[in-house]
Amino acid sequence: MSQNASAPSLSRLIHRQAEKYGAREALIYKEFGGGEWLSASWRDFAGIVSKVSHAMLNLGLKSQDRIGIFSQNSAEYFYSYFGSWGIRAVTVPCYATSSEQQLQFIINDSRMRLLFVGEQEQYDKARRVVPLCHSLERIVIYDKRVSLSQHDPQAVFFDDFLKLGEGEPRQAEVETILSKASEEQLACILYTSGTTGDSKGVILSHGQFEAALEVNARLLAVGERDRVADFLPLAHVFELGWAVLSLAKGATLIVNTDPQAVVETMRETHPTSMSAVPRFWEKVYMAVMNKIERAGNIQKSLFMGALSVGKRHNIDYLSRGRRPPATLRLEYEIVNRTMFSMVRGELGLEHPNIFPTAGATVAPYVEEFVHSIGLNMIVGYGLTESMATVSCDRMGERWTIGSVGRPIDIVDLKISDEGEILLKGPTITKGYYNRTDLTREAFTEDGFFRTGDAGYLKDGELYLTERIKDLMKTSNGKYIAPQMIEARLIVDKFIDQIAVIADRRQFVSALIVPDFRTLEDYAQRKGIRWAEREDLCSNEQVRDMIMDRIDTLQQQLAHYEQVKRIALLSRHFSMEGGELTNTLKLRRSVITNKYRKEIEQMYQEH
Repeated sequence: MSQNASAPSLSRLIHRQAEKYGAREALIYKEFGGGEWLSASWRDFAGIVSKVSHAMLNLGLKSQDRIGIFSQNSAEYFYSYFGSWGIRAVTVPCYATSSEQQLQFIINDSRMRLLFVGEQEQYDKARRVVPLCHSLERIVIYDKRVSLSQHDPQAVFFDDFLKLGEGEPRQAEVETILSKASEEQLACILYTSGTTGDSKGVILSHGQFEAALEVNARLLAVGERDRVADFLPLAHVFELGWAVLSLAKGATLIVNTDPQAVVETMRETHPTSMSAVPRFWEKVYMAVMNKIERAGNIQKSLFMGALSVGKRHNIDYLSRGRRPPATLRLEYEIVNRTMFSMVRGELGLEHPNIFPTAGATVAPYVEEFVHSIGLNMIVGYGLTESMATVSCDRMGERWTIGSVGRPIDIVDLKISDEGEILLKGPTITKGYYNRTDLTREAFTEDGFFRTGDAGYLKDGELYLTERIKDLMKTSNGKYIAPQMIEARLIVDKFIDQIAVIADRRQFVSALIVPDFRTLEDYAQRKGIRWAEREDLCSNEQVRDMIMDRIDTLQQQLAHYEQVKRIALLSRHFSMEGGELTNTLKLRRSVITNKYRKEIEQMYQEH
């Protein structure tokens, strides 16, 4: 498929790479329900993207029409994204776990005409909302195993959809569309559920993508030799931006379709880079430390000594831009080739490059651990509204544990008198789709976007303090930053989820969902009898043990910040239950209402 040379790169990115790399491997993936890893060359990738573009035109779709994708990550997801951009259509990704109500709202709000769906669950939800979505004309299904409703003239499988684009029958029309391309045209509408439950569509233009690609290509050392694991949802701007950047730099993308099989995917495919949220690294940290605790005293002492060497070499020296002494370099080389190499090998990370990490606060313990074992965690900060990156650590420059890196040079960042981070620049959204009211509220009079995050700059690095709306004030007038406390405590192996409670209360408390596998092992060793998880959660010995561990972790917090009481919950916070957003952030108002009884009991006991 020939491409208009002046068209911005999203529209022609895969075709340009196919001309450059040809038969080289571009995607590694599994089919839905498949057990075998398959691959697609750049030429294969471009060919299917072209068919998607032409099939859309044959169905009567036009430039700037809304195209939805409601699926787990898959090779087809990428074909649909780039095929849509090939005719300048607007992609509207939906989280694979979205409810019918969320899906219905997004389809109607965006006036979506075509929707790609992944598996049976997504198809069934889409089918049920069709009668309520008058703009939706067609559903295209990725998974060949999906069982269709008895009468569904709107549905077609992806393979049959592609047949509509064989032979590039509308090439003249494609060229005309691309000749009229502009940076102001929408590329994507990303709907964010928000911690308050308000759903709003962030508009992202081709110009924003172009600016973000240009600056991140300079800052992030991903390239042709990289194998990049893709496992965060492509409906999230962080994974979307990182995946597009990786493809733009010629990396091979490993597409993980099953969110529960991430570590298995890593072990099987041996990536060199991937983006992740802090929770992933927290689980890695807890798994390794739990294994070390169970080892003998000699092994434990050796590993803790190795961690000390890794910290001194990689953090005390390298992060400060200082050359480690020869003796320390030799010590590190030994532990790196032995113990750290073994830890990385168990993760499938034998040849690590960089690991961008964002989306929440990174616990200092975790960041220190990841760097110490020889993995380059690139901590960053960004929002959907900023096309991901606002700041990030830089390879070869000084970085500090606890910061979120240095602001990128194309964004004008300033801190308001109230401590809020404000942004202006070519990567910042122009606003929210169909919501002039929210758009107006989101910007200052002089055009800066209000992030809602509090922070400060120190020695050129950005530090986050808290979501402004999440700050809690105790009845004693003390301000509490719950995310900071949660990040400090979540690293404990017995804690799976935690929600700090403090607003208008006389002291800080916490709702905790234990890591039940670890807790059940503990109960068995201690002879604690239990039949249901509720029995463990109500056991006084269990609660005292977890409280003792919390007291150890929070010693450095101010007295008024320390958790004084806990309640153990037998059920996880979830998106389905309404306690979590699609990006796994806590919906605090939902949690406080849902667990009002447990919260009141903690304060009555005081």
